[in-house]
Amino acid sequence: KNTEFHALIPAAAALTLGVSLADAVARWREEGRVAAWLRVPILQSGFAAAAASQGFTFHHAEQGASTLTLWLGEGPSRLPGYASHQLGVAGAVLDESTGKVLVVQDRNRTINAWKFPGGLSNPGEDIGDTAVREVFEETGIKSEFKSILSIRQQHEHPGAFGKSDMYIICRLEPSSFTISFCQQECLRCEWMDLDELARTKHTTPITSNVAKLLLYGYREGFEKIDITMREFPAVYTGLFYKLYHRELPESYRNIT
Repeated sequence: KNTEFHALIPAAAALTLGVSLADAVARWREEGRVAAWLRVPILQSGFAAAAASQGFTFHHAEQGASTLTLWLGEGPSRLPGYASHQLGVAGAVLDESTGKVLVVQDRNRTINAWKFPGGLSNPGEDIGDTAVREVFEETGIKSEFKSILSIRQQHEHPGAFGKSDMYIICRLEPSSFTISFCQQECLRCEWMDLDELARTKHTTPITSNVAKLLLYGYREGFEKIDITMREFPAVYTGLFYKLYHRELPESYRNIT
């Protein structure tokens, strides 16, 4: 038996072939398949009820379809769950020539606290690209990704439908300086002295702590705080991945 075989059966195909789902499930069991994945287009959502009667449960839904699963193997299901985290990214844009950092106040918050501009990462979008995009959309400032400064992990986050939340703050270098902030998202936006941001009480706890980290790097050298990125070819032909870590000395990078 191939204990890792998963059958992906479009609902429309099953209906077109006139194969009853009950007969199909029985055949899959005889073939030793351990799991079935059933994709149901939104216009055929009624088919989900028939699938549920055979033991299928929802796995996830997207705009045009839902996917159901049925574990056919022994013991508890070993199928992976769908996305359990949302990924937020913010950009700490530091102008090294002036020691000022870009900060915003959200328009739709009860407390007008200073924070770094940011938002949710899109599917298929790299962390640094998210930070650069969100900063530009909120403030009109163009920038370049330099490093990751910090990662916050939070569980049962109300803003993530009770799921876990990862929030990554990146260090960015500005390439433009004239602010043109989004009036719908931001109440205020300005370049603030980094030292002032590190001391002010009118900010969020994570912004305050990262501001102190950034101030340390600004004064003592960014190599003390930066988590940098390198790109490597993946085991899958033609694909690449990005690895984030503290920079290695050249003598260690070239070990073979």
